[in-house]
Amino acid sequence: MQKVQCEILGLSTSPSTGGAYALLLKELDGNRRLPIIIGSYEAQAIALEIEGIKPPRPLTHDLLKNLIDNLGATVLEVFIDELRDNTFFAKIVIEVSALTNEIDSRPSDAIALAVRTKSPIYVAENVMKSAAFIPSEELSPDSEMQSDVFEEEKPKSKEARLAALQSRLREAIDKEEYERAAKLRDDIKNLTSSN
Repeated sequence: MQKVQCEILGLSTSPSTGGAYALLLKELDGNRRLPIIIGSYEAQAIALEIEGIKPPRPLTHDLLKNLIDNLGATVLEVFIDELRDNTFFAKIVIEVSALTNEIDSRPSDAIALAVRTKSPIYVAENVMKSAAFIPSEELSPDSEMQSDVFEEEKPKSKEARLAALQSRLREAIDKEEYERAAKLRDDIKNLTSSN
């Protein structure tokens, strides 16, 4: 199975997602983005570690890392290997006593552990093809081939499309492109009202 190494690009929230957060991954050797909807607890666990904030007592993911370390194991990588019924599935690959084991996990928990252990994050190429997107500003308007790639790699799940639109809306507002932001806002409204 072909793997694509990714890094965390950011976390965002929106009132329309009902308290959920969008975790945005970016491939290292390309410009595709993969949005994953995660819970607020997992988002907080990831954000605290990224910001270098240590809580007074260990969180669940800190406890898991301490347990792995004390058993003499190493987290080799986390791997988002499947997208089924709009749900992502992941594996935590650990090595202990020269034996490699794969442990099933939610992507949010796997990534929260990866940021603590400084482990690489991989996504299966077939998952990237079905749920990733290329930001519109990274496509040159005169490139027909890139436009075709963008159409093929547009997110298919409703959650992924919503996260992608919200990310593009924030970018438009940051760049003070208010006409584009208004259109994106309307697209988000149409998508969320079609429940």
